[in-house]
Amino acid sequence: MNPESLARPLRVLRVCLHLLVGLLLAVAAVRAVTGPGPRRAAVLAAAVALAVVYAVGAALPLVRRSRPAALAWLAVLTGGWLVLLALTPDGVWFAFPLFLLHLHLLPVRWGIVAVAATTVAAVAGVAGHQGALTPGAVIGPAIGAAVSVGTVLGYQALYRESERRRRLIEQLRATRTELAAAEHAAGVLAERERLAREIHDTLAQGLSSIQLLLRAAQRGFPDRLDVAAGHVEQARRTAQDNLVEARRFVRALAPPGLDGASLPAALRRLCDATAAASGLAVRLRVDGTPVRLPTGHEVALLRIAQSALANTVRHAGARRADVTLRYGGSDVVLDVVDDGCGFDVGAAVYRPGGDGGFGLAAMRARAEELGGSLVVESAPGCGARLAVGLARAGTEAAGS
Repeated sequence: MNPESLARPLRVLRVCLHLLVGLLLAVAAVRAVTGPGPRRAAVLAAAVALAVVYAVGAALPLVRRSRPAALAWLAVLTGGWLVLLALTPDGVWFAFPLFLLHLHLLPVRWGIVAVAATTVAAVAGVAGHQGALTPGAVIGPAIGAAVSVGTVLGYQALYRESERRRRLIEQLRATRTELAAAEHAAGVLAERERLAREIHDTLAQGLSSIQLLLRAAQRGFPDRLDVAAGHVEQARRTAQDNLVEARRFVRALAPPGLDGASLPAALRRLCDATAAASGLAVRLRVDGTPVRLPTGHEVALLRIAQSALANTVRHAGARRADVTLRYGGSDVVLDVVDDGCGFDVGAAVYRPGGDGGFGLAAMRARAEELGGSLVVESAPGCGARLAVGLARAGTEAAGS
């Protein structure tokens, strides 16, 4: 249970208290009007005045926000009740809601003292009107006071327990967040350590062996060419093994879409998957002769295409998108064009996407890290075009 779950029952109890006060005062007023006695007008006036004081205090925001104002209202209400009780024994009925107000507006200790004083006043008022102290005059107010104290103290204990649980839940949530962050950091460190061990145990050891073999071959020149040739052959085989290990690392770190596939094939799968998932008509066109790009280039182009198509699906409201991969003489260019609603490029903020995806800033950073560039062209109502260009340095034929 939390404070939110207690709020509705509290509102219901408050409405019930208002209805109870109105009903008790209405009964007292009706009995005064219909009954005999010279005090009928005075009782009616006292009941109406008490109802007005209660209604005004319950409606004023100042009474709810200010403790001095609430205490002043309670004092006036108690004084009005004493007047009503002095005029008619029916005024004793108003003692029960007055008990609840004392316990609610006063500190616990003073609230109980006020309830006890109100009970004594109620018993004295009834006994004065009856001309004698009877068991009924004592038992009724006493039972009402006991029920009121038990109800209010029980609610306060329940509220304190709810607050304690709420604070405990907040602490647990904060601890869970910290634990998740710690686990993430530990995972990053563990992955770095794993890669460091793998590199040390394979590539670094192989490079060290190659260095030693080439030094041994160098010492064999020119007198012991056969020994030197043997060392060179061993160095070649070690280098070949290291190349296999390096490619294994590249395959392990590359996106799954590029595992064993060319960039055009990965882009085609991306376009097909986007079209199937979103209903957007996505077309891929490849211009020029495809070549095998460095892994970092292919990873960057695939990731940028993924982000651009994701933005088109989420934000552009487009019907179709064209992805073009153009292999030039010295560079490779990726174009993503859509016919969506477009946006004001000048007002766009280059920041990572809030949903964890790649924003324009991340796409630009990827291109600039590889010495490339990213250009965005758009206007409201005119669609959007994103173009990223990377140099083809160090490329080889795609079929090799």
